[in-house]
Amino acid sequence: LDDESREEIKEAFQLFDTEGKGSIDIKELKAAFRALGFQVKKAEIKQMMGDVDKSEAETVSFDDFIEMCGPKMIGRDTREEIMKVFSLFDDDTTGAISFRNLKRVATELGENLTDEELQEMIDEADRDGDGLINEDEFFRVMKKR
Repeated sequence: LDDESREEIKEAFQLFDTEGKGSIDIKELKAAFRALGFQVKKAEIKQMMGDVDKSEAETVSFDDFIEMCGPKMIGRDTREEIMKVFSLFDDDTTGAISFRNLKRVATELGENLTDEELQEMIDEADRDGDGLINEDEFFRVMKKR
């Protein structure tokens, strides 16, 4: 985790560790996750608590909280970064990448791709068959790399 993510996690933890005792309970844990932008179910929280704290305690320390948040924060950053790239393609802000969008980016990058090659790229990513690449389809393709 980078320093910015660690700081964000620390702030969320401290927000709910109101007594400054260095731990939060299950209810506070769920709220802290929500403050970080994650929707987690009670069952998932219990699972995570079991994974990080073998003592069956009903509270979580800051170190345990970081261990729980780490993978979620990394995933979040990845999605955020990929969506920034998506918006560079989607210059007409339609929420999808069209053939024209893809051709423009390829030209700007100096890629000599034929129309057929560009269409193949769209066809490969286009899972719903609408001839466009939406955010989810783009994310799926980028995660494969």
